[in-house]
Amino acid sequence: MYSSVLSDDGQQVSFTRAAGKATRFHAIWLRDNAHDAETRSSRNGQRLISLNDIPVDLKISSVQIDNSDALITFEPEGKTVSYNLPWLMENAYDIHGKNSTAGTPRGIETWDSSLAGSLPIADFTNVHSEPQALRNWLEKIARLGFGLLENGPVEDLALMKVVDLFGYVRETNYGRHFEVRTEVNASNLAYTGLGLQAHTDNPYRNPVPTIQVLYCLESSAAGGENMVVDGFRVAEQLRSENEDWFNVLSSYPAQFEYSGESGVCLTASHPMIELDTCGALQAIHFNNRSAAAFTDIPFDKMQTYYAAYRRMGELVDDPAMGVSFRLSPGECFIVDNTRVLHARKAYSGTGKRWLQGCYADKDGLHSTLACLKRSAGAAVPDTPIEQAG
Repeated sequence: MYSSVLSDDGQQVSFTRAAGKATRFHAIWLRDNAHDAETRSSRNGQRLISLNDIPVDLKISSVQIDNSDALITFEPEGKTVSYNLPWLMENAYDIHGKNSTAGTPRGIETWDSSLAGSLPIADFTNVHSEPQALRNWLEKIARLGFGLLENGPVEDLALMKVVDLFGYVRETNYGRHFEVRTEVNASNLAYTGLGLQAHTDNPYRNPVPTIQVLYCLESSAAGGENMVVDGFRVAEQLRSENEDWFNVLSSYPAQFEYSGESGVCLTASHPMIELDTCGALQAIHFNNRSAAAFTDIPFDKMQTYYAAYRRMGELVDDPAMGVSFRLSPGECFIVDNTRVLHARKAYSGTGKRWLQGCYADKDGLHSTLACLKRSAGAAVPDTPIEQAG
């Protein structure tokens, strides 16, 4: 059972459930987030009014509690709006550190090599035929930053069926997809049999592709195991060891570039550890092969920067930080390219190793997951609705 108290001449209202702590809301925030038919479209949830349509002298004149709903009357409009109290509590901002603070974002679980015994694996057929199986798999990807599929078809462009589960292919200069196998005079080291340090892909783009899919079609060459590393756990570890190192890598941008083919010259700058405006981890950009000369670090910080960069590389290479697996034909893995680094061990020139890869974006993945949760009646965190135009 909830109770309410008005304060600040109707500019604020607080709600308390039983003996719990009072949670405050401003009148303007409540009016702006009203979900009545005059304020938001019932079809798509988009706002039908602008902030300028709300009176500057807005205040709350009365609040009535009806079970799990609050009926709030606003003046001078004389407008009464019903708010679902559990929804208000879910979206409360009067809780320090609830949504975005310095550290690891809510809903994220960082990991190391101890995850090896419980990899986020799903069956290809199941996720295509059972919404609950797809939801469970996408939830793991959202939480852990990667996932694997097994028992898929061994056929050209089968990876497109993976992307179709949640979103759309992001086409780049590599095309809608790319082949990962040994080539003569390869334009990219990924197309050789050399081992590759764990890295995020395409840091020379802005924005970077946020999802990568790699699908195995042939795997008879010796070696070539894949490894994934949680970049957020690396950042956490670096920060616990040396705050100055964490700060220098998150404060100054590194330069990245790619010009390995005719007509392509891509350059971008990103901090290796990217934070949001509240100081929470937002992205990792780490790719030694594509790093250009660092020119945006002050002279008196450069020595510290390289010490931090070296230590980050050591953590990325540490077997205790990553999980290894070998893909067989018909298997694939998907990574959040803004968080999880992926690596490949060297493989021999005998036998064959053929993977196909493509990029997508995780807004589609999160949208699909939210829709699956809503259709199942599960709670879905409220997120801003993308406005057209």
